[in-house]
Amino acid sequence: MSKSQRPPTQRIDHETRVTDDHHFALRLWLRMLACTNLIEAHVRSRLRVNFQTTLPRFDLMSQLERHPEGLKMGELSKRMMVTGGNVTGITDQLVAEGLVVREDNPKDRRAYIVKLTKEGRRVFRQWADEHEDWIVNLFDGLGDKEKDQLYLLLAQLKQHVASQDREG
Repeated sequence: MSKSQRPPTQRIDHETRVTDDHHFALRLWLRMLACTNLIEAHVRSRLRVNFQTTLPRFDLMSQLERHPEGLKMGELSKRMMVTGGNVTGITDQLVAEGLVVREDNPKDRRAYIVKLTKEGRRVFRQWADEHEDWIVNLFDGLGDKEKDQLYLLLAQLKQHVASQDREG
């Protein structure tokens, strides 16, 4: 189907690349990827519009919210799966805004511990509450039974893929 023949509401995404000739597993993977990308784009847009922030900033504050004792910069980098330079840049911005503090690590003078400030906890709680509402709303297109089924099926897939990684 050419671009001019595509219905105006159909989005171009990973899934539009496949045909019926492709293996079903590939079509399934690309559908999952398309859904993930659509949800992430929605969240990124809402964070930008509602809070003038980015998903990486939200993610960093989310990690710190789960660890009130703080995290080392290297640990944040691992958890967020980004480079140390990225974490440093985001942390610098959040320190300047008074949302996080960077403290000396008493166990390692070469490392810092990053923690949310009181204001950072307040701001993040507001962001997180709205974020949860957005996700709930996006999944409202499925009934409770379908969400339960999808959750269990994805758990099976996750377990199988993890076992393949261990064997390979």
